[in-house]
Amino acid sequence: MSMTDDAPTAEAPRTPAPVDPGATPVVLEAIVKQLCVAATYNRQEVTLAPHILYTRHGELYVDGVVLEREGRPPKELKLGTFKLAGLHPLRITARRFERSGLFRPGEPRYRGETLMAVAD
Repeated sequence: MSMTDDAPTAEAPRTPAPVDPGATPVVLEAIVKQLCVAATYNRQEVTLAPHILYTRHGELYVDGVVLEREGRPPKELKLGTFKLAGLHPLRITARRFERSGLFRPGEPRYRGETLMAVAD
């Protein structure tokens, strides 16, 4: 009778997804100047108003309001979370935005993790 080892195996540590080296400066500039960015995310072209760049579990994330998806405005404006590594090619646009009332910079998930956020 043979016995197999049913002991749980340790998972390998997660390796953060690679981020285009030019993406972080683009997002930082867009937040400071309150300019929209455009990119492909999950195979869809999006234009978003980035409100905050922060880290979570060692990876960079952007929370922003989607203003267009595939060239059309969304049915409802909402603040979405986007993994920076998934936004490509990320480019700044000339379209300006105002800080959204949907953005709550004091949320616990941003504490100690914020790299840049839109000004009040």
